Amino acid sequence: MEGKGSELDAARLGTTAGLGLCVVFGLVFLAEGFQTFRESSSVEHLRAQRGELVTAVGQAVKNWQADLKLALDNNNLRSNLTVLDGTAQLQGRIELNKVLPDLDDAQFFSPDLTELDGVDLAQFGYAKASILTEARELDGQARVQAHSCTKTANRYCLAMAQRVMNGDQVLALAYIKRSLPKIESLRPDVDAGVGSLDFQMGTRVGAMVPLEHLGGGNSSDPMVDRPVPVEGSVFSVMATSPSLFKPSLFLTFLEGRSSTSSFLIGLVMLAVAGALVFKRLRMPKLLAAVVPAATTQAAPTEADLAKKLAAIKDHGEAASGMEVNEHAEPEVAAPAAKAERPMAGGGSGAIDRSIFRAYDIRGVVGSTLTTGTAMLIGQAVGSVVREKGLREVVVGRDGRLSGPELSEAIIKGLRNAGCDVVDVGAVPTPVLYFATHQLRTGSGIMVTGSHNPPEYNGFKIVVAGETLAEDAIQDLFARIVEGRLAHGSGGLQSIDIQSDYIERIVGDIQVTRPLKVVVDAGNGIAGGVGPQVLAGIGCDVVPLYCEVDGRFPNHHPDPSDPHNLEDLKVAIKQFDADLGLAFDGDGDRLGVVTKGGDVIFPDRLLMLFAQDVLTRNPGASIIYDVKCTGQLSEVIIRAGGAPVMWKTGHSLIKAKMKEEDAALAGEMSGHFFFKERWYGFDDGIYSAARLLDILAERPETPDQVFAELPNSVSTPELKIQMTEGAHYEFMERFRERAKFPGARVTTIDGVRADYKDGFGLVRCSNTTPCLVLRFESVNKIGLNRIQDTFRSQLLALDAKLVLPF
Repeated sequence: MEGKGSELDAARLGTTAGLGLCVVFGLVFLAEGFQTFRESSSVEHLRAQRGELVTAVGQAVKNWQADLKLALDNNNLRSNLTVLDGTAQLQGRIELNKVLPDLDDAQFFSPDLTELDGVDLAQFGYAKASILTEARELDGQARVQAHSCTKTANRYCLAMAQRVMNGDQVLALAYIKRSLPKIESLRPDVDAGVGSLDFQMGTRVGAMVPLEHLGGGNSSDPMVDRPVPVEGSVFSVMATSPSLFKPSLFLTFLEGRSSTSSFLIGLVMLAVAGALVFKRLRMPKLLAAVVPAATTQAAPTEADLAKKLAAIKDHGEAASGMEVNEHAEPEVAAPAAKAERPMAGGGSGAIDRSIFRAYDIRGVVGSTLTTGTAMLIGQAVGSVVREKGLREVVVGRDGRLSGPELSEAIIKGLRNAGCDVVDVGAVPTPVLYFATHQLRTGSGIMVTGSHNPPEYNGFKIVVAGETLAEDAIQDLFARIVEGRLAHGSGGLQSIDIQSDYIERIVGDIQVTRPLKVVVDAGNGIAGGVGPQVLAGIGCDVVPLYCEVDGRFPNHHPDPSDPHNLEDLKVAIKQFDADLGLAFDGDGDRLGVVTKGGDVIFPDRLLMLFAQDVLTRNPGASIIYDVKCTGQLSEVIIRAGGAPVMWKTGHSLIKAKMKEEDAALAGEMSGHFFFKERWYGFDDGIYSAARLLDILAERPETPDQVFAELPNSVSTPELKIQMTEGAHYEFMERFRERAKFPGARVTTIDGVRADYKDGFGLVRCSNTTPCLVLRFESVNKIGLNRIQDTFRSQLLALDAKLVLPF
């Protein structure tokens, strides 16, 4: 009887549970389908309204330009502008006001804009300088913008710039401002529905100037997709739609389903619920009572009782249900671990001072860099962290074979100093930097040899948001030698931060059109994350040497050496890709190769980045290192920025960025530092995403975009190998004795001689024992002359030098 009753009870219980689940999930799917349908209908309506609004504004832009062109085609105006004095300016405004009654202001400038020479752009107006420069260079008609009105405070006016022509002669450049009409006057019947349409200046998310808001929604609502630009202007229209309450907000398995599929699944679930109701009604009732069958249990033996009693006596535990293991060995408390306190005497020779470089620590594993040394460095860094009132430190490592043991040693040293360690495992250096921000520790150590040969490894160190360099690096050595080390017992936890890093970039950048890119990681650590990020932003990615292998079996992971890009060039052709990207060993540097096989040097990439950033941050400082082209400063100035040359080195550049509050920085080695929309650290992967975003927005091919950038005849980084430490001694003598008549000599980092037609540079590498040289000129003749000058100066110091040029 009991068996049958139990089976019936279980069946009814199962049927009831299934019925409840089917009803609940059926209603959930129906609700999801209904809300998804409402949301998609709203989005389609918004897209249609946005398209009509973009068309209307685009037509208005053409009309505005045509009106101005007609107004400037005026003989009285031309006769007044033969001399651009105050009277001419006043008469010009009067003439224009006759045909443009809504004129706010008008100014006239010389065709070659000599007025901008030596002017304070902050006072003149970066936006005004930019639109005038565009009118001078782009067929006499700049894109329409919105600038602050002259007559009315806190309002925007239309800003336009065109040439004033007298036949084929350019008399002047006219800069005018007119009242900005309301959007409703251009498209009276626009209806945003439950969403909103925003007319704005710019197309970059997070860097747009709002001009007018239409609709009942909020601009902070999720975007339908990227803003749509208005042809002939810098304007765009953004559509946002409020997120409706949907079950998928809590049940992630519902995400991405269409309204139709959700409706169908919901109906099927309710149909199954109906079938279960019918089945349950037909089940026979349980018997009124079920007499439990007697169960038998073996009586405990005398021996069993004796064991339980003994357990009660020894442990004071309740005997009921106790199990006694006859073979269990008594637990013995482990003795407390005695804290290790490694000492480094000044004369012990245990620590090689040469590994403490200008902006990081780098040495040969097993020779100048051992696990013992790493543990002491960890304790020294931990001591600095503790002195600043902090405790948590993030640790990561690249894909080198020595990484795990050095990481373990550095963690042990940090914990010996009383720091709590967050181990993020094998990640690119930018991910480690990201983790210090994301986890709000402010401090981190990256175990990496960067682009150095496999036998090298080292540490890049951040403490309280500052990348250690120069004196701070040397202080670590002094602490170890002098025994100024903190002691304690810190904790350890391991987390995965890579998914957060990928999500952060993909959430900010989505390309407007897909680009096919070959990604060569050189078997470095960026091979895992880099392709995922670039695919996530919408690109078609072809991975090349993206399997992480610390032996670097295919080529050295250093994109600054053109020889390491040969396989990438072949792959671009083989896969008919738009572009090739290369990362260094730890992913903080970027190299670029075009479809045509040209290597785009990083200083030219920085031109493109600067032009983009300065459109949203006029007047911002842009920092570059001493190895960059002399044409870079001119490009930055023309784009409305302030160029700043500084020393080479990632930590030195980051310190200078903070000092100057710069929006962007870059090095010839391929380090790029974005403060705008990012965190200001060097990140080859993020830089690649920003580059692809810029290229995707341009109608030209990437090759055509790069061809527009100023170019010159130049060399890549050339290197003269020396023994460890000898390059520093040679550089000191060269700085003192070398002479470069007719050149402007800069010695902030090595010796750079700038001539009117180019420059030459020689400096010490701070990562490997060698001299680094670079030469540039407007033509081959000038390049040879500058190289000959440097050749004679170098050989005068050491006739045995083997020069690479």
